[in-house]
Amino acid sequence: MKQSLPPALIPRLEPVRLTLQAMADRMQDSLIGGAYSAIAREAGDGAAALFMPDGRLLVQARSLPLLLGSLIPALEAVLKVFPRATMRDGDGYLLNDPFAGGTHLPDLTLVRPIFLNEILIGFAAASLHHQDVGGITPGSIPPHATSIFQEGLRLPPVQSHRDGKLDPALKSVLAANSRTPELLLGDLSSQWSAISGGGRELGQLALREGGHYTALCNALIEQTETLTRQALLSCPDGVSDWEDMLDNDGIDDGPVRIRVTLEKRGNRLRIDFTGSSPQTRGPVNAAPAAVLSAALYFMRSLAPDAPNNAGCLQPLDLVLPEGSVVNPRWPAAVNARTGTVKLACNAIIGAWSGIASGTAAAANAGVAAVIAFAGKRANGQDYALTEVVASGAGGHAGGEGTSGISTDISNARNTPVEIVEARTPIRIEQYGFAHGSGGAGRHHGGDGLRRIYALAEGSGTVSYRGERHRHAARGAAGGASGSLSRAWIERNDGRVEILDAKAQFEWQAGDRLHVETAGAGGWGQSEYQH
Repeated sequence: MKQSLPPALIPRLEPVRLTLQAMADRMQDSLIGGAYSAIAREAGDGAAALFMPDGRLLVQARSLPLLLGSLIPALEAVLKVFPRATMRDGDGYLLNDPFAGGTHLPDLTLVRPIFLNEILIGFAAASLHHQDVGGITPGSIPPHATSIFQEGLRLPPVQSHRDGKLDPALKSVLAANSRTPELLLGDLSSQWSAISGGGRELGQLALREGGHYTALCNALIEQTETLTRQALLSCPDGVSDWEDMLDNDGIDDGPVRIRVTLEKRGNRLRIDFTGSSPQTRGPVNAAPAAVLSAALYFMRSLAPDAPNNAGCLQPLDLVLPEGSVVNPRWPAAVNARTGTVKLACNAIIGAWSGIASGTAAAANAGVAAVIAFAGKRANGQDYALTEVVASGAGGHAGGEGTSGISTDISNARNTPVEIVEARTPIRIEQYGFAHGSGGAGRHHGGDGLRRIYALAEGSGTVSYRGERHRHAARGAAGGASGSLSRAWIERNDGRVEILDAKAQFEWQAGDRLHVETAGAGGWGQSEYQH
């Protein structure tokens, strides 16, 4: 550790680490348990964390890496606009702007400063995927968007709460720009409750530890940095690259390259996305806050037993070329950034296997298909629901890949059939594995999932955002690639319409949506392969 801790305090480090982790996890449980929308309450599409007064990540929940990493630049964006000296207990700050610390517009991030005896001791923050924040399609994930202005309400960092109360004017703006205002306001209330509870607990911890609190927190961050640097030192130096392809950008019919080069020297690592495609017209662009999530996930994996804080990022140099698909210029569309970040994370892991060969694994399927349903029942009642469909994990030297699981930066849960059918007029006619979709090999890749949705009544709009319809997840060490994703509409008159990786369509009662997510790559040569 950079600063030696007095010997009498060393026994306090582990209890404080465990206490902080429990706090963050309770924040997460409160965030998800109090949410209203299915994408949050059932799928768990949210994240919570606590920070030091200077903005360093102190601890994050064990939840969704895709959002956890983005909380860091979100707080940085708030602190650029609102000086710490102006903050008071009960204040709150809200943002979703991808060009000011956000990821995509449905992810609203809420920040609360934490005070003890009028002294700022830290921040609590939570991000949540909201069902609808406006834009040209229900669910605010239009697969054909070409501008951020088409994707919904964009909020730079604004003060949202005073004395613990949501500003009435902002509340009206939020409600007026959502097709599901009751869900948005309910979910935002859950965010405020979660970070308020986390803030209270952080204050109690600081009170118990007294004047040693800051030193203990700094020591935990330094401990994580030390362990991460030691993990890097244990691996050989080297340079390795990896390339993958998005099927298209939703507008132009051509692949989008994700290229990364890793350079490991001593106890530092450079992750460089130079060579990735220029920013696209369609919405697969990923803001820097989103790509940081992939880097944070990987850096945390180097020393998984270390405290869960910002120390893991200290040895990292992250290069995101401006004007590229991983760092687009305003006003690029960004709502479909999940596939980009997943393939970016896959690419980092793939490139790392070229340096640390003992970690070699085949590519994960790299798919988290997001489907937004909205429409009217036969009685005219509106409905809206978004869900995430997982895929498979890559085979590896230690065994087969897991089927039907969220991997790397994804960690969304399955939305139960009962919830889908209770909240919408959609019936799930089939739900299981897409058997045989994982790549063959000594250790098979994990299979994707297969679902059939049937609209029982009324009509509606569906936004489908998938990946791997054209470019399969690669095998490793002689293993075969996984199968491609597929999606199609079976109309009630028997016609079949094949869907591309990004699609939007209208459907009527009796129509069926078939979705099969891709399989992951296999590892090693099998005796049955030729």
